[in-house]
Amino acid sequence: MGERKEVRLSGAGNHGMIEAGLILQEAAAIYDDLNAHHVQSYGPEARGPYARSEVIIATGDIDYPKATQLDAEVFTTQEALERYTGDLKVGGILIVDEDVETPEGMEARIFRLPILKTAEEELGRPGLVHVVALGILVELSKVVTKGAIEAAVKDHVPRGGEDLHMAALQAGYRLAASAH
Repeated sequence: MGERKEVRLSGAGNHGMIEAGLILQEAAAIYDDLNAHHVQSYGPEARGPYARSEVIIATGDIDYPKATQLDAEVFTTQEALERYTGDLKVGGILIVDEDVETPEGMEARIFRLPILKTAEEELGRPGLVHVVALGILVELSKVVTKGAIEAAVKDHVPRGGEDLHMAALQAGYRLAASAH
């Protein structure tokens, strides 16, 4: 059957979590030569309070395309966490923005990091929240290789924006490394 990893990325509609899921799926399937499946959903307003991507990555066949035992979750808003949390494995990785309060008693490795602040203040680009989040996720979970996520991010960037997007990934890697 092979090894299976399940990841959820969720936040406000303008945080790019759907795009993050697509990038992660591409990194796994194209650049790491794994099987990957992506499911997305968002609230009634495309830029409303809820957007969610779930990505399943496996070395073997993916026989069930729904995430049920998440290895890692990323939440950039309190609303997203309250709506979508609940099926993280014991000992799984929970990554939240520094302003998101986590529930008491979670049996997870919790990382509260300045995801939004890093995109807005350090990079000067609030639209890069999803790339910072991907950097954190990959550094902490190793769900795909850094080479794979970097190549996939570059595939989703308009020509000329590669350096800024790589800086966002590097910022995510640094945040994660500082949290170990």
